[in-house]
Amino acid sequence: MRFLFSIVLAVVLSGCAVGPDYERPEAGTPTQWEASLAHEGNPSSLVDWWKQFDDPLVAALIARAERDSPTLEQALARIRQSRASVTAARSTLFPNAALSGSRTRSGDHPVTFEQTVSRGSLDAAWEIDLFGGSRRSSEAAQARLEGSEAAWHDARISLAAEVALEYLGLRACQARLADTTNDQISRRATEKLTAYKVNAGFAAPADGALAQASAADGATRLLALRVECEISVKALVALTGLPEPELRKQLDVRQGKLPVPASLAVDTLPARIISARPDIAVAERALAAASAEIGVAEAARYPRFSLLGFIGRQSQTIDGLSASGRIWSFGPSLDLPIFDAGRRAANADAARARYDEALGGYKTAVRRAVREVEQSLVRLSSAAERESQAKLAAERYDSVFRAAEQRWQIGIGSQLDLEETRRLAISSRSQHVGVQYDNIAAWIGLYRAVGGGWIPEKE
Repeated sequence: MRFLFSIVLAVVLSGCAVGPDYERPEAGTPTQWEASLAHEGNPSSLVDWWKQFDDPLVAALIARAERDSPTLEQALARIRQSRASVTAARSTLFPNAALSGSRTRSGDHPVTFEQTVSRGSLDAAWEIDLFGGSRRSSEAAQARLEGSEAAWHDARISLAAEVALEYLGLRACQARLADTTNDQISRRATEKLTAYKVNAGFAAPADGALAQASAADGATRLLALRVECEISVKALVALTGLPEPELRKQLDVRQGKLPVPASLAVDTLPARIISARPDIAVAERALAAASAEIGVAEAARYPRFSLLGFIGRQSQTIDGLSASGRIWSFGPSLDLPIFDAGRRAANADAARARYDEALGGYKTAVRRAVREVEQSLVRLSSAAERESQAKLAAERYDSVFRAAEQRWQIGIGSQLDLEETRRLAISSRSQHVGVQYDNIAAWIGLYRAVGGGWIPEKE
């Protein structure tokens, strides 16, 4: 009865756990966005958002990158490690049992005395979790597992955004390259016509030098853009894992046309990003794990109580005489800390400091999330107007350049005016492409800022 009572008492006592019970802290987010919301802030799902682009290659390249991404493979490996850690942490809550066996022979000299001892037993040990150290350790491992799963989603979102931005940059480069190629053809033609005029005495040598300088400047721009486009192709090869010839074949379609997404909307409440950004979930789960580890460190300062025992059989032979029988042992074990020069207390203080560090990281992640959404909204606030104005400017400057070119060809315009209007037209076209790129990049940034459609399994 005393034995049963001690076990029941130990189990009852194990129901308590030292250390704080974790509660998610207040995020401290504002009640509304300060920047204006795109499309009136009507909520819309971000799941499969990449398929909303008018270019199907965007989604195809992202899907390919996800299938062959070393970054995602690393994240998955960390998830497997965390799952193993959870299993290991939970195992300490249960008794351990092991079978053991041995056979030994010994003798004394000079007296002839030999003995053989054979033994087999089932050994068991169970540390009663009186102060919840094992349970807190399990809580910490579970929180880190959930954090590693959220980190995989964060890596997936970041990879998708990186592929989309690189692809967007390539198409913008191709658009500028096409304009620059046509411009270079025109510059070379102007150079030849000017040379004829100079040789015929109808134009000053300075005009010829200006035309040659303009052609050389155009060639420099063209070479620089070709290098830039090639670098973007190499980057997409590295991100997607596609063989370069296969990728180039896919890129031949829609040369120089920027992918345009359908409209994207975000909710009006900044607090929603707390549950819609996996990087914030990573920081929050790290905070939960740090809180549980305070309990682990605190429990180490208290006594440890274990139940130890074994049961088995043993046979012994001495000079031909044999005996065998059952063997068993059972009893409690108590480990009572008395003096450790402050080591356990210091470990508890360090655990609290790590919690404070994790809390700071969580608050930083929340503020960064709000900032990124606000910045994306600011970039998009005048997106349509900026693009329409840039397009209008490019069209008008092209008209001015064509008119100047016609006047120059019939001899009533100057070479200086022609080159001036050419530079204005090139700059305007480049600015229009740049505005298009910035607007689409801002949409991609907003997709990333609001969590990329990730929905946590637990709230």
